[in-house]
Amino acid sequence: MFCNDRVLLLCGLSALLISCGCNDSGTHSNYVPPEQSGEDPGDAASADAAPQIAATENVATDGPSTEQDGTATKGVVVFQPGPDAQKQVLEELILAEPGTVFQFEEGVFHFTDGLSLTVDNVTIRGRGMDKTVLSFKQQEAGAEGLYITSNRVTVEDLAIEDTKGNAIKSLKADDIVYRRVRTEWTGGPLATNGAYGIYPVSSNNVLIEESVAIGASDSGIYVGQSKNVIVRNCRAAFNVAGIEIENCHGADVYGNEATNNTGGILVFDMPDLPQQKGHDIRVFKNKVFDNNTQNFAPKGNIVGTVPTGTGVMVMANSNVEIFENDIRDHGTTNMLLVSYLVANIEIKDPNYYPYTEKIHVHNNTFGPCGNKPAGAGGMLIQAVLSTPIPDVVWDGVVNPEKVVDGKLATDAGISVRGNSKDEGEVTFASLGGLASLADPANAGPDRNIANYAEVFPSIEPVVISGVE
Repeated sequence: MFCNDRVLLLCGLSALLISCGCNDSGTHSNYVPPEQSGEDPGDAASADAAPQIAATENVATDGPSTEQDGTATKGVVVFQPGPDAQKQVLEELILAEPGTVFQFEEGVFHFTDGLSLTVDNVTIRGRGMDKTVLSFKQQEAGAEGLYITSNRVTVEDLAIEDTKGNAIKSLKADDIVYRRVRTEWTGGPLATNGAYGIYPVSSNNVLIEESVAIGASDSGIYVGQSKNVIVRNCRAAFNVAGIEIENCHGADVYGNEATNNTGGILVFDMPDLPQQKGHDIRVFKNKVFDNNTQNFAPKGNIVGTVPTGTGVMVMANSNVEIFENDIRDHGTTNMLLVSYLVANIEIKDPNYYPYTEKIHVHNNTFGPCGNKPAGAGGMLIQAVLSTPIPDVVWDGVVNPEKVVDGKLATDAGISVRGNSKDEGEVTFASLGGLASLADPANAGPDRNIANYAEVFPSIEPVVISGVE
């Protein structure tokens, strides 16, 4: 039965728009870990050859020394797996000096304590994301597997598995690189998994590339409250949210594959955070498909409201360009564009701007969607639009201060143009805004995509010094 009264409607919208899905915390019974893709060189020479922010080849000449195969290498500390590895790693991270390279050799390292790094200009390196594994399956202490609070750090060519909390978190860590890193909870999608896989927050110049995130009960790859962000050529699978960009200023998300998550790629802005008004985000040349994994977020978590079957979702951001993506096979919708206001939650933050504006959706390829909407949000959209739900759905909520003589300012709306579909025409609907949604029996959705064909200027690429 569909909800037809205002209270139930707004409750449903609240469930949809604060992070959209079903409230199910069960497992995905058909979980099959995807094969690792891409090159995985796992050796120091090939890793140094790639563009990077932290110049790992400039190791200190007066730092720690170790011998391997009879050769002393200044500035490089080598770890071998074994019963004493945890003690050695913890001690060396505390003693680290700028320029140190921590080389984890091939094998599985077992940790019961979380690791932390507070020293600038350090590299933590393995021999490949399938060859060097830092396992935290027996973790007893620490909120993360690895926690970084220093600048110019590179983490590359290793895996972090089965952490108690987040896999890797970096806070206020500028010029940080995650390259060919795999984070995974090996038991499949479970509510008991850690929240985030790769998790940089409040940083400048963030590069995440050629990495894999599997099984996070919130977001596999999450970048929050940061500036100058690049997430490229990564794979996110079997997370609640595959890739999430939240409250960021300037981000490029491209060349990634997001599949078998609850929601594929999310671009959000939330209140009550130090950095707000997310803007200048480019999401392009990604493959976003079959994100229909049952929502497995812990009960009570806001991400537990993400509707299963959402491809790309934008909430309360401005100037977002979504182009040249392949988006298909989603039970609810391929793309959802919404404001925060329809959540009907009091906004106490005076600086928060809840509107979604200047969203440019162009030259994407869409596939089937909208035949199996899920969760309160999906059911609500179905109630207004019936099935199949269109490829692109906008809530239609606008800032009334930007409406003059009944016409919305050009830079305050959305643009959907030049897209294509495998079969038939690209479908679109505006839900009609708050007034329309308050009375769903008389809702006035607008399905005429020709009304939303404004051409917005392209967003400039993110530039990080030393990164091509």
